[in-house]
Amino acid sequence: MRRRILTLTAALALLVTGCTAGGNAPEDGVVRLRFQSLAWQKESVDANRRLVKEWNATHPDVQIDYVQGSWDSVHDQLLTSFEGGEAPDIIHDASDDLADFAYGGDLADLRPLLPERLRADIPARSWETTTFGEGIYGVPFLQEPRVIIANRKILETSGVRLPTPAEPWTWTEFRQITQDLTRTMGSGRYAVAWPLKEPVSVSLNLGLSAGGQLFHREADGRVAIRFTEADAVVPGTIHDQVVTDRTAPRTTLGSGGSDTLPGFFAGKYAMVPLGFAYRQQIAQQAPKGFEWTVLPAPAGDDGLTQGVSPQTLSIAEDSPYKKEAAAFLDFFLRPENMVRLARGDWMLPTGTTALADPSLHTTRDGWATGAAVAERLRPAPAQSVRGYPEWKDKVATPAFQEYYSGAIDGAELRRRLVTDGNRVLARYQRK
Repeated sequence: MRRRILTLTAALALLVTGCTAGGNAPEDGVVRLRFQSLAWQKESVDANRRLVKEWNATHPDVQIDYVQGSWDSVHDQLLTSFEGGEAPDIIHDASDDLADFAYGGDLADLRPLLPERLRADIPARSWETTTFGEGIYGVPFLQEPRVIIANRKILETSGVRLPTPAEPWTWTEFRQITQDLTRTMGSGRYAVAWPLKEPVSVSLNLGLSAGGQLFHREADGRVAIRFTEADAVVPGTIHDQVVTDRTAPRTTLGSGGSDTLPGFFAGKYAMVPLGFAYRQQIAQQAPKGFEWTVLPAPAGDDGLTQGVSPQTLSIAEDSPYKKEAAAFLDFFLRPENMVRLARGDWMLPTGTTALADPSLHTTRDGWATGAAVAERLRPAPAQSVRGYPEWKDKVATPAFQEYYSGAIDGAELRRRLVTDGNRVLARYQRK
């Protein structure tokens, strides 16, 4: 694992001042660790801050300084802070953002640091999302399946079969139902709205249900992109709903999930596929009397399987207090605390004990539907692929956007993802 080369001046400064990127034990003997959190919803921020406060009250010798980060800029911000030797000790991120940092030596291998309780409580499939090479570089603690948020009245009056986790819609059935719904809803209204401002994760993660994988690791350890018929099922369904059937509007393709909610509340869309956490906004913003329900995403040959990139907590390799940081993670991710974090973020915990909590299995606000899908969550297809961020930004995002809008066909989508995509990955896999 690489180490940064400090200039003589910087090295002398560290010796003289005793300062490091993660803080240090000053003359009062108190270790101070910086914890950068990406929590943004009020309930989630409150839960994070309360847990930090509880730790600080009972650990006077190891104090946590809460630092507010942002999902919008976290990757670039971490790149800069790692290069500058100013990274937080404890880092909140998502598993699909960790590969380059893990392989680059910026994150600590957590295997010798984590308690067995935590290692055993989180399933192996979740640990796979933060395993790069032989090491584990993050603790996956919150996960978010994609579900369909639906206008209950529209679906019930239409007479369509409502899916359940035990009997979900197939992708073929889903397309047919959106055709039937759009006909009954009337002009200017649509059965489904796809908010696809970030189309790549939606396409890949839901694609696992149909057996799509896209990224394939070869015998020599290198990754190659192959676009099969299974990979085409979900993108093809979305494309046909927008371009062929016109059961989904083009206007939402560039939107974020929140942007579709006013139209959803107004009855313009009967259904919106969203991340599980959007239920909080819907519960808070829905007009009085609006009835909504949570449905599982459609199933393919692999059932309700979805790819997921859990939220993670990592420790900076340059932190001089890794053991203290790991002790905080052990406290922060106790089962009862993991439940508090999950409910604050309206997501699901990865921990088996926390996930079994009765409060996460109620029918109210669709918690039970999400909990039922949780066991079918698998690592996102590109989880450990170096170069994925560049592939996503420069190749896949524009290709999917153009395909879903009808600007290019399936053959051109395949060519861009495979030919252009493999060219990007090759630069990261040179030996």
